[in-house]
Amino acid sequence: MNRIFGTSASKKPKPSLQDAIASTDVRMSSIEVKIKKLDGELGRYKEQMAKLRNGPGKDAVQQRALRTLKQKRMYEAQLAQLAQQTFNMESAALTTENLRNTMATFDAMKVANKEMQKQYGKINIDKIEAMHYDMEDMLEQSNEIQEIMGRSYAVPDEIDEADLEAELDALALEAEEEGTSYLADLNKVPDFVDEPPVEVGESPAPAQAVKW
Repeated sequence: MNRIFGTSASKKPKPSLQDAIASTDVRMSSIEVKIKKLDGELGRYKEQMAKLRNGPGKDAVQQRALRTLKQKRMYEAQLAQLAQQTFNMESAALTTENLRNTMATFDAMKVANKEMQKQYGKINIDKIEAMHYDMEDMLEQSNEIQEIMGRSYAVPDEIDEADLEAELDALALEAEEEGTSYLADLNKVPDFVDEPPVEVGESPAPAQAVKW
């Protein structure tokens, strides 16, 4: 059947925007090469006209230079059009990419929103609030317990500062008296010494023999 009626030719995929941009870049490169070649020819014609005198020869060179210049202007116009087309296609490609990214972001946010609703559906606000109040009560009770345990039973609630200062002065006076008494005891000769102390420079008396 295929041999009799034939088959429809397989449809080629339509070129994408990136393919069109690449194709336009190739055409622009080709035109730039041609413009560069025409610039070289114009340079040679300019040198020839500078060397020739006015006459038919110079006029012929000038005509060829004019035709070359017109051709260059035509290529430059085509190059400008292709450059604008490339800019438009690149702008469209960028816009398309931004829209694609926006849709991907929207899909991700939609999935996240469903997941959040699913998770929040498992949360009981009343239970959370009740637990919060229970924690506040327990913390308050803990603070009360710490305050009770930190009470001092030996110190009266009200202490007169004047009494404290008087007691502090008495302790200082007692400390001074004890220091003076200690120094006097240092200068006193111990009871177990029979002889008076020897002054510096005096030789001690000879010891007497002890009779048994």
